[in-house]
Amino acid sequence: MKKLRVAFCGTPDFSVPTLDLLAHHPHIELVKVISMPDRPAGRGMELKSPEVIEFARLNKIPFLQTENINKEPEFLKELKDLDLDFVVVLAFAQFLGSEMLNMGKMGCFNIHTSVLPKYRGAAPIQYALWNGDSETGVSIQKMVKKMDAGDLVHFHTVKIAPTETGGQLYTRLKFQAALAMNDFITKILNNEVVYTPQDESQVSFAPTLKKEDGLLNFKEKTVAQILNLIRALDPWPGTYCFLNGKRMKVLEAEKYHAKLSPGKAQNDLGSLVVGCLDGSLRLTQIQLEGKKACSDRELLNGLKSEIILTSAKE
Repeated sequence: MKKLRVAFCGTPDFSVPTLDLLAHHPHIELVKVISMPDRPAGRGMELKSPEVIEFARLNKIPFLQTENINKEPEFLKELKDLDLDFVVVLAFAQFLGSEMLNMGKMGCFNIHTSVLPKYRGAAPIQYALWNGDSETGVSIQKMVKKMDAGDLVHFHTVKIAPTETGGQLYTRLKFQAALAMNDFITKILNNEVVYTPQDESQVSFAPTLKKEDGLLNFKEKTVAQILNLIRALDPWPGTYCFLNGKRMKVLEAEKYHAKLSPGKAQNDLGSLVVGCLDGSLRLTQIQLEGKKACSDRELLNGLKSEIILTSAKE
């Protein structure tokens, strides 16, 4: 059987399991990897290659690094001459122009970590947790110029554990993405690919996360809403409030039995407790600015003043 000739566009560690699958699949010939340029990283700010490029180097796969694939006319011509069957895109961080979208016999296919049309955009993993969803999934869509709006060629659902964090779900879904690509390849080989248009009436969005998204407003949110936000934004950008005017990261919290008015905080027998709209929370692991992460008990032991928790620096 003739192998399918494929190029891959991706950048971070999230892309690597799918890239690994393509590099070692018996029916795929991975002819090119495309990624972002090296970036300064770490304390020494030394140039570091994206994880996708490190994988390509290790496995001797030809690659290109570019800030904008659409502005590489010579490379686009080279890609055309490679007689590609299709292009796979996963966490690439670039929009593709018409020339790139029409590359290969089948075009470009993007792997997205939600069941489209739900959560189009940059942060579908976090928004599923933020909204308290019980399941999410992985979709593969034929790319068009409109973001995440192409016809679906594959999807499968993934259950979300009740206390799962953004980091944990990220890790699970990067392997689920590879499984989805394996299923899609099987469909191609068996001539079973079906192109299903997305239902535009069901579209929702998951825009890029900002640090301010992590601000906890105990006065206006329920216990469940606060807990969902804490786990959704773990590890990045994290959640926070202000304790006696100092910024405090909230790393972990749990439902608590005390009755407090929304936004009021107190030391309840060594527990840092705060009232929400429909109950109260214990902030079990926190980190005050300039200090190491610690338990609420450790923090309260060193606290001499009264406790004033706010959602703004006062």
